[in-house]
Amino acid sequence: MSAPILFDQSRLKAYDGLIRLCEYAGESGEWQQNLWSELLMNRGLYDAFVYYLENHELPDEPKCGAYSLTDCYVWQIGQDNLRMDTGKNTADCNKEDMALRAFRMMADMQRNPEEYAKKLGDWKGMDQTM
Repeated sequence: MSAPILFDQSRLKAYDGLIRLCEYAGESGEWQQNLWSELLMNRGLYDAFVYYLENHELPDEPKCGAYSLTDCYVWQIGQDNLRMDTGKNTADCNKEDMALRAFRMMADMQRNPEEYAKKLGDWKGMDQTM
């Protein structure tokens, strides 16, 4: 008698969640696949994404230096405000897209912290501990 095959469906649920969020946010399939690859290569970021799916809030970890996912999210909202030329966060801002972009930004920041430290260094909206 052979042993039953156990299959962990948690990754399927996370992937399905990513697909749904990317569709809602209007992100392309290529963008979605790139983010999924980043999540699979970075366990801390993957765990944070699962936390986001389950709780619909960004966790405190992972961080890159003094910057958190929340810092990335707020920075993304600021960039959206600039792109939309509103000067403030409006109802048209797709918060799910900003959260997805925060995950992508954190992956990029962890790979190239100097570039992002320079980009965010003068930004006043950061949630840093001094």
